[in-house]
Amino acid sequence: MEMIELKAALLRDRLASYKRLRGGFPIPLAGTVYWGVLAWLGYQGTPLADWAMFAFIGSGAIFPLALLFAAIFRNPFMKDRTASGDVLLPAFIAMLLFWPMIIAAVQVAPELVPLILAIGMSLHWPVIGWSYGRTALFSAHAIVRAVAVLLIWLLLPEARLTLLPLSVALVYFLTVIALLIDSGRVKVPE
Repeated sequence: MEMIELKAALLRDRLASYKRLRGGFPIPLAGTVYWGVLAWLGYQGTPLADWAMFAFIGSGAIFPLALLFAAIFRNPFMKDRTASGDVLLPAFIAMLLFWPMIIAAVQVAPELVPLILAIGMSLHWPVIGWSYGRTALFSAHAIVRAVAVLLIWLLLPEARLTLLPLSVALVYFLTVIALLIDSGRVKVPE
């Protein structure tokens, strides 16, 4: 098979998975809930140390919540197999490498925790987008999220535990809508 044919076949496979799984929307839907809860905790006046501890421990609930949403919406993203699926493990390993930075920040600059968490947990989005043949859409999520949280962190320091996580929840929610619309319209080349 020629390189051009191979690339075309791979793109067809990636787009077909994107269409089948509706962009994997249960995962960002779980992210919406997680960040919404963090915003709620901030608005309740939760101290930073408690907020951060809940954020760290609560991050472990994102994947099980995504599985629950997948079951509710009959979206078997864990059972779907594609030729590009092997890229997911290194993408998640790369994303998880933000944890040493956030652990160090807790000791010397705990106010950085919401910023590092918000950006660090999005580092895999461009690669996930590539695996679906939708790099631009998924990269837009990560870029908008990073810019929004940085601006809030710099310009509204009093909103680091409220508006910052709320903005991430909103970006997630808008991404879910975009994924549902785009995956319904995507054409898989023949």
